[in-house]
Amino acid sequence: MDIIIKRGCGLDVHKKTIAACIMGIGIKKEIRTYGTMTNDLLRLKGWLKENSVTHVAMESTGIYWKPVFNILEDSFDVVLVNARHVKNVPGRKTDVQDSEWLCKLLRSGLVKGSFIPPIEVRELRDLTRYKRKLIQAATSEKQRIEKILEDANIKLSSIASDTFGASGSKMIEALMKGDLNAEEMAELSKGRLRRRKEELREALVGNMRENHKFMIKASLGHIKAIEEELSALECRIQEKIERHFKVEYELLKTIPGVKENASVIIAEIGINMDIFPTEMHLSSWAGMSPGNNESAGKKKPGTITHGNKSLKSALTEFAWVAAKTEGTYLSAKYRSLAGRRGQKKALVAVGHKILIMCYHILKHKVPYKELGGNYLDERRRNRITKGYVKRLNNLGYTVTLHEAA
Repeated sequence: MDIIIKRGCGLDVHKKTIAACIMGIGIKKEIRTYGTMTNDLLRLKGWLKENSVTHVAMESTGIYWKPVFNILEDSFDVVLVNARHVKNVPGRKTDVQDSEWLCKLLRSGLVKGSFIPPIEVRELRDLTRYKRKLIQAATSEKQRIEKILEDANIKLSSIASDTFGASGSKMIEALMKGDLNAEEMAELSKGRLRRRKEELREALVGNMRENHKFMIKASLGHIKAIEEELSALECRIQEKIERHFKVEYELLKTIPGVKENASVIIAEIGINMDIFPTEMHLSSWAGMSPGNNESAGKKKPGTITHGNKSLKSALTEFAWVAAKTEGTYLSAKYRSLAGRRGQKKALVAVGHKILIMCYHILKHKVPYKELGGNYLDERRRNRITKGYVKRLNNLGYTVTLHEAA
């Protein structure tokens, strides 16, 4: 193998230890083992500097690579490698051999570094991912309350579309106090729910025991604490956006379905699109590209590629919101695909479209331009017309077309 990097180091990182191997021109191959405490990492850094090492390669092992990267990033060109891309040949496997294999691949230029965003983006990513976890925790608590209400034979969720809306919250509060009967609680309904007061009277008659009330009270307290934490977290996220990413945030908000959640896009892909040569490289990295499955000249259905799970789930949510936004290009695209491919594949395809839009918006610093809900029909005007005329002819009709005034 040709040598590209003169002096390099391979690190096999674990929770408590790091196996380090250095190789290069003018130095003897040497392997050492260090701990993962900060002072140990500083000694590793000093040893690499003494040997004039310029490049360091390590696998992305859980979260254990992060403190190592934080210590070494300012002095070396650190390459974070996907473990799936550097598998060694089967046989004896030790930490020492892994570090040596990484060092050989690094010096030969056979490893490709993973995308590691700047510190500002990484901090924003921590905030947005934690926010998502808190929202999931609050949703779990609400589902737990609905389960307890069902156990008490309170069928509120069968009548109200949102159990924790303005009406539902007041009814749950009244159930906890136990001061009102079913008819009086039904009078607490608001808006369209008032049309179903008769059904509410029946749904609110149950067998609420003290244990049910205790469990619901505990869950409500947890939800309140989570909502307070979410409020503080959202303020912190907005501070980060205002300080570092205000322009990009406002541009991304123009995409239907994204809006205030544009901070999630910035946190996952950053704002410097020069890192990705094309939008397809970004799509592949995110795991939103359709996979290839071809054998013996036959193409078979393929699944989407591996990628950023947090970004994939966020894009799917954005696609769902965009699909419900009437009069937009994205909603028309969703309807066009859902009939032929199914809802799930259509959502992934629309999420892919949103990601491509984000790439060009961030790269060229321009807002989203809405094409309109009839863009696809106009683009395929002749084909659609011929298709309908052919179907009518097959049914025995003679069709004459005239342009509308």
